[in-house]
Amino acid sequence: MKVPSNRRLAKHLGVSETAVRKAEKAGRIHREPDGSWDLDTVLANWSANTDDVNQRSAHPKGMKPTPTAAVNSVRETLQQSGQSAGAGGMTFMQAKTADMVLRAQLRKIELEEKKGSLIDREQTLARVYHRAREVRDSWQNWPARVSSRMAAELGVDDHTMHICLEQYVREHLEELSEAKLSLE
Repeated sequence: MKVPSNRRLAKHLGVSETAVRKAEKAGRIHREPDGSWDLDTVLANWSANTDDVNQRSAHPKGMKPTPTAAVNSVRETLQQSGQSAGAGGMTFMQAKTADMVLRAQLRKIELEEKKGSLIDREQTLARVYHRAREVRDSWQNWPARVSSRMAAELGVDDHTMHICLEQYVREHLEELSEAKLSLE
């Protein structure tokens, strides 16, 4: 179907005549060689080249759409506090309740941090790693320190005792290294 003017095309698209002119200037839609608009082609180009979020008809005047991540966050907060957002949508009071719950949780965390009952996760992991490394190094050096004394007490060859101790310590340290630390 051919449309002769910008005004009629705008009416078919449900937008202003200015929006049609801007889309044409930006190259999102194109006229036919005779200067008219092919409605099917324009509709296809309009839907392919236009972001629905930026369209005024997609949301009421003066209001922008709420990102789904924000809505999901509010739903999750409401569920954690024992409430549920209806399947149809969320009321202002539910969103306000979720905001109040989040603020209370944040204040609680800040208070615990000031009291000193919270610890820095990265710092704790670094300390545990360094302490585990010290223990591992100590165990790796242990056979060299005690093998000759043990060999003398048992009456066996020093070198054989050292090799045997070192082998069993390495096996044991390898078993310990497979254990994973979880701070969850």
